[in-house]
Amino acid sequence: MATKNIRVRFAPSPTGPLHVGGARTALFNYLFAKNPHGAGKGKFILRIEDTDKERSELKWVQEIINELKWLGIEWDEGPDIDGASGPYKQSQRMEIYEKYLKQLLQEDKAYYCFCAQEELEDKRQEQMARGVAPKYDGKCSHLSSELVKKNLAEGKPAVIRFRIANKKVKFKDLVRGEIEFDAGLLGDVVIAKDLNAPLYHFTVVVDDYLMQISHVIRGEEHLSNTPRQILIYRALGFEHPEYAHLPLLLNPDRSKLSKRHGDVALADYHKQGYLPEAIINFMALLGWNPGTEREVFTLSQLVKEFSIEKAQKGGAVFNIKRLDFLNSLYIREKAPEKLVLLCAPYLKAAGLLVKGQISDDKLQKIVEVSKQRMKKLSEIVELTDFFFKDKLNYEKNLLKWDKMKDEDIKGALLLCDKILSNIKIWDAKKVEEVLFEGAAEFNKQKGFPEKNRGFLLWPLRVALSGKEFSPSPFEIADILGKENTLARIAEAIKKL
Repeated sequence: MATKNIRVRFAPSPTGPLHVGGARTALFNYLFAKNPHGAGKGKFILRIEDTDKERSELKWVQEIINELKWLGIEWDEGPDIDGASGPYKQSQRMEIYEKYLKQLLQEDKAYYCFCAQEELEDKRQEQMARGVAPKYDGKCSHLSSELVKKNLAEGKPAVIRFRIANKKVKFKDLVRGEIEFDAGLLGDVVIAKDLNAPLYHFTVVVDDYLMQISHVIRGEEHLSNTPRQILIYRALGFEHPEYAHLPLLLNPDRSKLSKRHGDVALADYHKQGYLPEAIINFMALLGWNPGTEREVFTLSQLVKEFSIEKAQKGGAVFNIKRLDFLNSLYIREKAPEKLVLLCAPYLKAAGLLVKGQISDDKLQKIVEVSKQRMKKLSEIVELTDFFFKDKLNYEKNLLKWDKMKDEDIKGALLLCDKILSNIKIWDAKKVEEVLFEGAAEFNKQKGFPEKNRGFLLWPLRVALSGKEFSPSPFEIADILGKENTLARIAEAIKKL
C-alpha cells in the first residue's frame, strides 16, 4: 500500500445537507490518505456528484464545503481549488461521459431500451409474485440497429442499459474480506437517460478511473453497487480501484440512522454547539476501533493512529450520550477567552448579551462557572440567563430545602442578608467562608443536622439563580456583585 499512489475521494450529491454518515466517510478517506504508516502523502479529493439537475442546488454544495472545512478536513483537489483531474463537478464533465457512453454503445456493451415504465413495473410485480428477484428481462437487448435508429428519430422515450454478464463477480474488500456476487441476478442496469444524462453507476466509474482513484472507501449501503461498477470498469477496459465498505450508522434500537431518532445533518450539530474536535473524535469511533481502551483523539492523533484494517464490519451505533460526553470534555478544555467567543453568539441570539451592558471580565467569569455543566454551547443560554436578568421568575416552593417551613426559609435568607451585608472585600472565597460559618450557626439555632449546609445555602442559591441547578451561591454572588446579590435576596423574601 505504501508504494502505491494513494488517491481517495469523497463524492457527495448536493441534494440536501451533509449527513453525519457522509461526514464520517469523508473523515475516513482523509485519515486513510494522510496516515504516515500507510499512504502518508496520499491525495484526498472532493468531487461533487451533481448530475441530478432537478434536486442538486448550489447552496448544498456550499454547505458541504463549509461544514467539511469547519471540521478541519481539507482536500488536495476539489471544486473550489481545482487540480490536474478537474473539473470536480460532474455537471461540468458531460462531454467526458458522452464519449464513454458512445464507446459502450458502439461496442454493443450497452443498448437503448424503449420499455415504458408501466410495462417495467408490471413485470416487476409479476416476478415478485412468483418469488423471483425482480430484474430487467432483456426485451430491448437485441433490437436491430435500424429499429433503434427509427425509434430515436421518432423521439420515442428511451434509456441506455449496460449489459450485465451472467457470471460471478469477485473482489476483495479491505474491511469485509473476499466478496462474491452473482451478477446474473442483477439484470441489465440503466446507466443513462440519454447521452446527455448519465447516471450514478456510470459516472462514478468514469470519474474514479480518470481521477486515478486508488481506493474507494464508502458506506456499506454501496456494497451491492460494487459488482455493477466493476463490470462497467471491465467493459471500458479500466482497472478498478480497491474497495472498503464502512459499517452502517445505526440508531440505538439498531435501525438505520434516520431523522425520526434525531438530527442527521452535520449542520444541525454545528448549530447546536457541538465542537468540531468532538464531532471528529466521535465519528472516528463509529466503525473504527484503535485496538485500545482509548477514547479521546485529536484529528492529528487520528491521522497517526488510523488503519482501515481496524474498521469494523458490524453496524456502528450512534450514541448521542457518547457525543455529549466528548463535547463536554472538549468544552472544559477550551481556553476561557476562546470559550467566551464560542458562547457569545448564542447569548446574543437569545437577546441576553447586549453590547456595553456587561464587561468582558464578568462575561468570562459567567462562562467559566457554567462550563462544567455544558454538554453543548447552545446550553449556555439556559445555564446563565439569570445573570443577565433584572428580575427572576420562579416558584416559591423552589426555595425549600428538605422539610423547611416558610419561616425557616425566610430566616435563612434574612441571615444571609445580614452576613453578606457586612462583607467588605467581595469575592467568592470570602463569601464562601462567611456563609459556611453562618450555616453552622443557622443549623444549631434551628436544630437542623449540623453538617447539612443546604438549609442555608439552598434557599440562597435559588434566590440568586431562580434555578434548581446552577453554580454555587458563592460563585453566583461573586459575579452578581454585592448590590445585586442583596437585591435578589430581598426579592426572595418578598415571595414568602
